[in-house]
Amino acid sequence: MAARQDRSAPLIAAFEEWLTTNRARLSAKAPLGEALRYIAKYWDGLCLFLTDGRIEMDSNAVERTIGPIALNRKNALFAGHDAGAANWGVIASLIETCKSNDVDPHAYLTNTLTAILAGHKQSKINELLPWNYVK
Repeated sequence: MAARQDRSAPLIAAFEEWLTTNRARLSAKAPLGEALRYIAKYWDGLCLFLTDGRIEMDSNAVERTIGPIALNRKNALFAGHDAGAANWGVIASLIETCKSNDVDPHAYLTNTLTAILAGHKQSKINELLPWNYVK
């Protein structure tokens, strides 16, 4: 926390001053004006890392986690058919969700599809979600 106060707090203060000055100079309807207004709207959240050591200073961990999911969904755009792309998006999301919950995707899909074929009740579908999967 002390390092954040010593190193980051002065940078944040200088950035806030710059933001205030430039917001006043720009039209709120200009693209840069809209971007600066967006930053100002979420200013308190941006500064929260200065006082709460549990908050990461960047979003790199989240970006690394969701990157494969976004990439797989984007790849589905080239599936050749809308229904095929939608189905691929669902499967890719399930696989990446398994990975993010430390579940083997192949075992999960095998067991889940087997349960569905065996008559698993649709009203209890939440039991089959990756984060509820019992190895």
